[in-house]
Amino acid sequence: MNEGFQFIDIIFFAMIAAFLVLRLRGVLGRRDGHQGPVQNPFKNRPDDKNQNTPSDDNVIPLTDHSDPIESDPGKESPMDTGEDVPDDDDPLAKGIFEIRAIDPNFESHEFLSGARMAFELILGAYSSGDSQVLKPLLNADVFGNFSQAIRDREQAGETLEDTLVGITSADIVEAFIEGRTENITVKFVSEQVNVTFDEKGEVIDGNPNAVIDTIDFWTFSRDSKSSDPNWTLVATNSLE
Repeated sequence: MNEGFQFIDIIFFAMIAAFLVLRLRGVLGRRDGHQGPVQNPFKNRPDDKNQNTPSDDNVIPLTDHSDPIESDPGKESPMDTGEDVPDDDDPLAKGIFEIRAIDPNFESHEFLSGARMAFELILGAYSSGDSQVLKPLLNADVFGNFSQAIRDREQAGETLEDTLVGITSADIVEAFIEGRTENITVKFVSEQVNVTFDEKGEVIDGNPNAVIDTIDFWTFSRDSKSSDPNWTLVATNSLE
């Protein structure tokens, strides 16, 4: 008789357990392979007008939403002061103000985070002679110059090893509007190892054992009316 009651108790508790499992599954949900892949938060900005527009994986969104990187955490950026009216004596703050007027989602720290990634990717592609990677990141003029330098290097049988040891700092030094085009110049201070070898593998320029400090000024631009959030490199300049 007792065994009968014990059997009924077991069934009763099993029903309770099954009910709790179903409730938890309904609240928490489960991945069954039909939800699709986890979205990459760096692909598109949330305000993209056309979320179905395919993007080139080689294009670096300079307005990506990664954690902001500050080159000088103790220095207040003129782009992040929150002032409604810029100081006329500060061209940089005025330029950022004008960019934000036509692109309210622009954030300087997010831009610099993407600019750092672009700097590293472009240097690596140029060093390895990968024009396919470079093409979507540069405008026609800069791409033409880079491609010509790569061809000249290949024809001479030379090999370039441009190793980016690290980016010391990246700061916006200029911002302006041309028509509907946003332009931003970034000053990159980095440590690199630059060496050129001839066809015999002999060093003809640079020192493979020396890390040098380099200063580059890169200007990026984008069409403010375009649904494409990506910026392209339109000018470069280096301090020797």
